[in-house]
Amino acid sequence: MEFENILKNYKTKTCIISVEKFPDGSYGNIRIAAGNKAHCDAVSALRGRPFVPDTPYEEWFQKDMHFEDYCYRCAILEQPLHTYVNLYNIGIWLNLFLLPLESDKENIAYCIYSYEATPQVDSEAMSELSIETSSAVLKTCIKLRGSQDFQTSVGEVIADIREICDANRCCILLLDNENNRCRILCESLKPGANIRSAKELISEEFYEIVCTWQDTLAGSTSLILKNNMDILKERNPRWLDHLRKSNVKNIVLIPLNYNNEILGYIWATNFETDNSVNIKEILETSSFFLASEIANHQLLQRLEILSSIDLLTGIKNRNIMNNRVDRIISGADTFDSSYAIVFADLNGLKRVNDFEGHDSGDEMLKSAAAMLQGVFYDCEVYRAGGDEFMIIAQNITQEELNKRISALREQANSSQNIRFAIGASYGDKDYDILTAMRTADARMYQDKNEFYLAHPKLKYR
Repeated sequence: MEFENILKNYKTKTCIISVEKFPDGSYGNIRIAAGNKAHCDAVSALRGRPFVPDTPYEEWFQKDMHFEDYCYRCAILEQPLHTYVNLYNIGIWLNLFLLPLESDKENIAYCIYSYEATPQVDSEAMSELSIETSSAVLKTCIKLRGSQDFQTSVGEVIADIREICDANRCCILLLDNENNRCRILCESLKPGANIRSAKELISEEFYEIVCTWQDTLAGSTSLILKNNMDILKERNPRWLDHLRKSNVKNIVLIPLNYNNEILGYIWATNFETDNSVNIKEILETSSFFLASEIANHQLLQRLEILSSIDLLTGIKNRNIMNNRVDRIISGADTFDSSYAIVFADLNGLKRVNDFEGHDSGDEMLKSAAAMLQGVFYDCEVYRAGGDEFMIIAQNITQEELNKRISALREQANSSQNIRFAIGASYGDKDYDILTAMRTADARMYQDKNEFYLAHPKLKYR
């Protein structure tokens, strides 16, 4: 065939791909038969050597089973195809078109492959989807943006995706690599499928399997295994064994990538394989929006934590304490039974800071906070500011409160340098919290004065 006459009419990067076909309908070698100037220049720059026609495609492009499947569908099954994917491992978005081409050879099929690569997402290219895909993705975006309850909205999206895939399971798994953990964000199971929830699979061993998925994907935007799982024998035998034990016949797995970081994965198992092209397109496009929403949600969670947690000690800070007190005063929060307010102030922190350094003082504060949390394990423990802590103890008796305070003093006295001044106020559920706080604070300062009278040399606040 005169490939040059065909290719000279294409301005974008374009090549002709040959696919070896066998009598049973399967395929063999996939080669790049020829390319136009734009293609030759691009792959030569990428590989650092001149393009050579009629060579295996993997010499010029990354080996990818989805690309092979697309070439097979286009060249042999004569299906025109288009997709827009994020090749996150090399930092580009790829807009590709494949058109079947008439062949003059019985055992070779051809297709024209035209493509453009950009470092940033092209919104227009992304919007050029099939009606089915566009409708599904639009529905996903509306649900993600239209609900104030993030957990509910992603749960509904996953249920919709499972129905589109006609899968027995679809779920989102999130990674926590700092703590070597993963968790199921949401899951949808096919009614009557009689399968275990993915949440039951989460374990240290499963996290180790999840860590292998990125290598198994080998830079691909997705992994689709249809009725033949043998490809995992070499790539990931451990995962293959786990899938077989779970009676998984086919699976589609797609990473949730945001700013070149994998937040987690979305996957569906035992889906309708005849619709695999549309399923892949819908999942890949939906994953772009899901990853963005998940990243935003995680950011808001981190900001909320930063606004409510004392960064030094890890306990609740003054800001969240004031908000809690305000809600109690306004009646938004109420107590079910008697409660207590406890103030605990560190004696001698200033002396430690002045003579041993602020690092030692910080360690003293952290140890004190840990001690308070240990004793008042079922209570609200706040760092009120500086060396002062406040505890709200609900559903507690006066006797139990006294035991806890005695235990706190014993632990402090047995430590090397922690000494608390403690004041408490106890009352029924209607006891005014401001009165309780003033009473506990006054008693704490009385306890502090008695401590310094007994230890005048330590009177250094």
